[in-house]
Amino acid sequence: MGDERLARRADGRAEFAESVIYHNPRCTTSRKTLELLRDNGIEPRVVQYLKTPPSRGELVELIKDAGIDVRTAVRKREPLYAELNLADAGDDELLDAMAEHPILIERPFVVTPRGTRLARPIDAVREIL
Repeated sequence: MGDERLARRADGRAEFAESVIYHNPRCTTSRKTLELLRDNGIEPRVVQYLKTPPSRGELVELIKDAGIDVRTAVRKREPLYAELNLADAGDDELLDAMAEHPILIERPFVVTPRGTRLARPIDAVREIL
């Protein structure tokens, strides 16, 4: 994650200075999540992750910060998942595949100053508004 998004709290811990959604405009869940953010007065930086994918390191951080495991962050219904035989893959192989093929990244990830969530279900984002 870029340092330009980090701010320091009074206790010295890093926190995100802005809200970000890793968005796919073709995805209904992603569009509804963006609408939820805006309805709550949050105008996030929109990262169309298929055009500007997160690095492998950024994926690791997003997944860790969201409190989920790597397999949860993978789109298992994506045909490429089966084509690459990822059903029995370990975390490193899954991360490599997501970094190389961002279509495999489950969406949307949302980052706010209050935390990171994968919006599956959308209501998970309410915890960080």
